[in-house]
Amino acid sequence: MITFIIGLALLVLGGAAYGKFCEKIFKPDDRQTPAVRLNDGVDFVPMKKWKNSLIQLLNIAGTGPILGPIQGILFGPIAFITIPIGCVIGGAFHDYMSGMISIRNDGGQMPTLIRKYLGKYTYVIYNVFVCLLMLLVGAVFIYTPGDLFITQILNVESAITSPVTWIVYGAIFVYYIVATLFPIDKIIGKVYPIFGCILLLSAVGVFVGLFVKGYSLDELWNIGVVGIHPQGLHFIPIFFVTVACGIVSGFHSTQSALISRTMESEKEGRTTFYNMMLAEGFIAMIWAAAAMGVMKLGLASAQTSATAVVGIVAKDLLGVVGGIIAIIGVIVLPITSGDTALRSLRLMVADALRIDQSSKKNRLLVSLCIFVLVAVILVFAKTNADGFNVLWRYFAWANQTIAVFAFAMIAVYMMKHKQPYIMALIPGMFYMFIISSYILNAKIGFNIPWTGSYIIAGVLTALYAVSVVFYGQKTKSLKD
Repeated sequence: MITFIIGLALLVLGGAAYGKFCEKIFKPDDRQTPAVRLNDGVDFVPMKKWKNSLIQLLNIAGTGPILGPIQGILFGPIAFITIPIGCVIGGAFHDYMSGMISIRNDGGQMPTLIRKYLGKYTYVIYNVFVCLLMLLVGAVFIYTPGDLFITQILNVESAITSPVTWIVYGAIFVYYIVATLFPIDKIIGKVYPIFGCILLLSAVGVFVGLFVKGYSLDELWNIGVVGIHPQGLHFIPIFFVTVACGIVSGFHSTQSALISRTMESEKEGRTTFYNMMLAEGFIAMIWAAAAMGVMKLGLASAQTSATAVVGIVAKDLLGVVGGIIAIIGVIVLPITSGDTALRSLRLMVADALRIDQSSKKNRLLVSLCIFVLVAVILVFAKTNADGFNVLWRYFAWANQTIAVFAFAMIAVYMMKHKQPYIMALIPGMFYMFIISSYILNAKIGFNIPWTGSYIIAGVLTALYAVSVVFYGQKTKSLKD
């Protein structure tokens, strides 16, 4: 377990140091926050720091930091090093800066920030991607928790013809509608503390179980070639798309912007944004280790589905009762991301079309349009043999693509404020290479051989860097 423990140390110690550095760079102060200044009792509502932090964690931690690492650990123990490093200098920084920049811009949602700092043309492209991502998140986070509940708790098959399947999906759907429509402190602010307790119990239980059961984990120096996958998949970019939510996730920027409207003080930002992403990285590390452990015991294999591995891990480490609690914790994660994803989409659509959201009628009309589209995507995923796999691949790629836009926005903001923008430019370039090489090679993309994909991705990455720096230099003298 030495590599795993080294990774945890990198996450905790590196996160503490880099988080403090990010806070020093941004300089949060005592100015009134949008939650206080623009309080409307619906979306702009001051809430306590502990509640904001818990909501942020539950918002960003969907099935990604569990199902992703379970699949990513097939690349070997290199995951125990890349997850914490990427989380500290990429994901947590991304979440913190997105949230803090939103606070400084009246709680503006990500499309508003993209338009302000990257221009109207980039804004149009971003809006297409982010709306697509939010719809995919809503569908994926009905599908995955629904199937986990059906197969692991009810112990029945999640078949398209089964009434149980659609009853469970429908129950989640109804909750999403309620959470999307009602003021944030009335539903989300009330139920999340309960969900948070379940999440923490399950995460701590699995973590302790790793040591109590003495799971054997591979060490980085004992495996020969690093990053080899059983199916021959390329570590770059496949690993970083697969383990998206445990390292960097563009979806998180939309959630940070959402919580920026409920924070009472800028000085809460490091705890609420940066540290909650570290917590998600910790969850990803736990499940990566647990998955490796059950595979080495022969309880699962590379062919075992990620959702099945969740049940195997939970029940082997914690027994029947504890395993059920852990599985419920996993089910809670996507549900508490799906509701706020759709809430964020409502706000983005309303902001773009200038639709007043203090009106119940307006909130209902916007929400109905969104939920009809989510229902269509969900039915497609369930009625097609490869529907969910296609849905998940597009979701993962779109998620990382949104992060590239966010890093560009952060870089330009930092240039305007004479801050070290290289902190945003480097991870933005890295993920530009990741998403480009992935979609160029993927069968759901352009199906170009790897050599050609890497060359073209390198060119696109260079163009990305030049464009961000050029635009930032061109506009940094303009009034912010």
